[in-house]
Amino acid sequence: MRAGTSIFIICFALLALGGCAYFFPPLFMVWVLTLLAALPFVFGDFIMLRFFTPTLSINREMSASLTIGISASVRLTIARNAKGIAFGTINVFDIYDDHFDCDELPLSIPYPKEGSLSVEYRVLPAERGDWEFSACEVLIDSPFQFWRRKIRYAVKTRGRTYPVFSGITSGTDIRSNHELSGEKRVRKRGIGLEFESLRDWQEGDSVRAIDWRATSRKRQAIVRDYVEEQDQQILIILDSGYRLHRLVNGEDTGTSGIMLTQFDAALNAALLLAYFALKHGDSVATGVFGNTDRWLPPKKGMSALPHIINALYDVKSASVPSSIFSALENTLARLRRRTFIICISNFREEDEEELSRILPLLGRRHLLLMVSLCEDEAGALSNRNLSNSPDTHDDDILLSEAASNYIAQRKKLYKKWEHLGLLTLDTSAANLSAKLINSFLAVKRQGLL
Repeated sequence: MRAGTSIFIICFALLALGGCAYFFPPLFMVWVLTLLAALPFVFGDFIMLRFFTPTLSINREMSASLTIGISASVRLTIARNAKGIAFGTINVFDIYDDHFDCDELPLSIPYPKEGSLSVEYRVLPAERGDWEFSACEVLIDSPFQFWRRKIRYAVKTRGRTYPVFSGITSGTDIRSNHELSGEKRVRKRGIGLEFESLRDWQEGDSVRAIDWRATSRKRQAIVRDYVEEQDQQILIILDSGYRLHRLVNGEDTGTSGIMLTQFDAALNAALLLAYFALKHGDSVATGVFGNTDRWLPPKKGMSALPHIINALYDVKSASVPSSIFSALENTLARLRRRTFIICISNFREEDEEELSRILPLLGRRHLLLMVSLCEDEAGALSNRNLSNSPDTHDDDILLSEAASNYIAQRKKLYKKWEHLGLLTLDTSAANLSAKLINSFLAVKRQGLL
């Protein structure tokens, strides 16, 4: 129980009247009478609020599985449990988790007179992981607003916030997701593919696809149909250290209204890639190093996708060191069969010496794709045209040259890795998913694994 707005008004009025009575004594009796007249209302208001206010019960309804960056609806049902005098309005404040953003609270609603009353508001999940709404607080004003009573109701709701994965888990066929994934159609040539069936020749088919023995028997052109090789093993390794802890615009990673890290974009792309690989009949393993060390052994079939999501949904990056060499060394010790390894981090010139011993060994046993997320700021600085600008300073020129040199050194490093037989991909967070899926499909169709 605490003082309301009216009691402050009364106190201010009595203080002003007392000041006047000090200089004009006949007003002293007016001050006393005013005080005596106000006291019954103040104490009566207190008794009404404390003992005659009906008790309430509150129930919260919301989804236990949310997606980061996508607002969710929360419904509060407030019911009246006992008889009493209902008056005025009440203010309801839901105690939501720190991982959410909300600008619609508190809710001001009329006191439920009969039955129950439902209200809705929306929250925006700003971080992945587990969350809990612990309680709900109600602030009730007394009839004359001399007092305010705050009641806390223990209404707990637990759930999880997952990465952006909408439109993929709906069960639609891969071919319907070209725009989302960035998948490009590549004509199958029969190289690195498994034979599926024979069919009649159609316009646009390659001459190399003709089966000449079947053509001679049927006396018409017969071609071979191929499908990508299946039952291969894919490993996705994510760096959760400082390299991918840089903030990016949420709109570039499939969300809006919040800032995400490059690691969030990498995780979204990794889950999308896992979906495609499982859909192609491959087995998928995942690993995380840096801020969090986690390993999920290879699993096959679409039933493995929920296991992968639940194993990675709460992994977050942090400004801590991460050893790419140790991660690749542990990977080499774990794998027993040839695997397509996708390592997502932010590789720089200083990584060349450390990785020079492990990369050739990995390249002989496995197929390795080194995916590097570049900094958009470096590209913007290197592309600035400062020659014709009258406001150009020496610092601006130095920054532009440093950014250009940084990008050139990165490209030089990737060229060296490509000469070792490795695959490289240097892209931004916004284009990562599309380019990663296209690289995966290219490997499948070219039979590199």
